[in-house]
Amino acid sequence: MISDMLFYHFGYGDYGPARAGKRLRPQLVMRVATSEGASLESALDAAVAVELLHNYSLVHDDIEDRDELRRGRRTLWSVYGIAQAINAGDAMCAVTFLALLHARKYHPSERVVAMVERLHEAQRVMCDGQSLDLEFESARFVDLERYDRMIAAKTAALFEASCVLGAHCAQLGDEAIRTYGAVGRAYGMAFQIRDDVLGIWGSADATGKVRGNDLVRRKWSFPVAWALSQPPSAAREVVEQTYALGRPLEHAEVSRVMDALETLGAREAAVRAAAEPMAAVERHANGELRAFLLETLREAV
Repeated sequence: MISDMLFYHFGYGDYGPARAGKRLRPQLVMRVATSEGASLESALDAAVAVELLHNYSLVHDDIEDRDELRRGRRTLWSVYGIAQAINAGDAMCAVTFLALLHARKYHPSERVVAMVERLHEAQRVMCDGQSLDLEFESARFVDLERYDRMIAAKTAALFEASCVLGAHCAQLGDEAIRTYGAVGRAYGMAFQIRDDVLGIWGSADATGKVRGNDLVRRKWSFPVAWALSQPPSAAREVVEQTYALGRPLEHAEVSRVMDALETLGAREAAVRAAAEPMAAVERHANGELRAFLLETLREAV
């Protein structure tokens, strides 16, 4: 049963085609490692572990957010039920660390232990971020500082760990590992702000979800938190009063909030906010990695 659910989630075998996606996190592991001279084979176990951990988090997030679709396919819980999906997600988490332990074939035990520790720490921080995100759903107000804390934990932590694991696979020293972790974190911050824009204005083809889905769910995304940090105005009042309802929004309410955010310039503000961590990416010395990161950010913002 567990293997059946995991095959469904990934779109393997009879459940194909495989789930679409750019596999950004495992790509970071492999791109950092190979650009620093490591073989691709030496980074594959870490890359697999990162992708599995990411998908474990998606399975649980979908349950907690009651999302029935992800990239145009029904989510695991909506097909098999909540209890079975929790079980499948937990199994995926266990397989994550079993996969990473296979890296002992290429790396000394002490380095594998360091990678396992780093990935477990990322998992813990991601749970903190998800907890904040869920807390925000009933909050009357979320400022930009708390929003930044949430996305640093929920999103940026795993991108940071992906780059760190890639650096470990290349047998780099502590300072280089810290530098790669910093660029992964910056990338993750920019990535989430850009994803927030897609969550409001992105098409169903791009997101696999209904347009404005984050507003329907009353999510505290960057555009909303930014809008409520602005001086009083009629448009700001629309956003504030609608979010103060404390419940999922109806179609007409979503349309009003979207119009108000456009009037305030929230989409443009999000692009500007993403530019700051993008600048940190632009300063990174690894030109090959830098070009890849910037390309993936710019094509969707």
